[in-house]
Amino acid sequence: QVRLVESGGGSVQAGGSLRLSCVAYGYVHLTWCMGWFRQAPGKEREKVANIDARSGITDYADSVKGRFIISQDNAKNILYLQMTGLKPDDTAMYYCVAGSDCGLGHWTDFPYKGQGTQVTVAS
Repeated sequence: QVRLVESGGGSVQAGGSLRLSCVAYGYVHLTWCMGWFRQAPGKEREKVANIDARSGITDYADSVKGRFIISQDNAKNILYLQMTGLKPDDTAMYYCVAGSDCGLGHWTDFPYKGQGTQVTVAS
């Protein structure tokens, strides 16, 4: 099995930056595709970004393109999400996810999920 542990969340002012990290433990050969989802209270869960470790192909939600960058350190089994130009609308719980492939990028395509890290952006 795979365990994902996120860190790096916090509270920032609008326009600020944060970097989220997600460490994968266990059978990491099952985590060829990793990504981030987020969910704010009263809103639907949304994919933020994902990355395929084999091809390096990334995919971003339109709402974060140009502001967020997803990357990974394969040697250390760490996934990152660099977030800049943060907006109050980015406030949410952010979840790290992983699976053997990216599929269609839906929540259910990723069998492994972390507990989440809270990001709060004040206006």
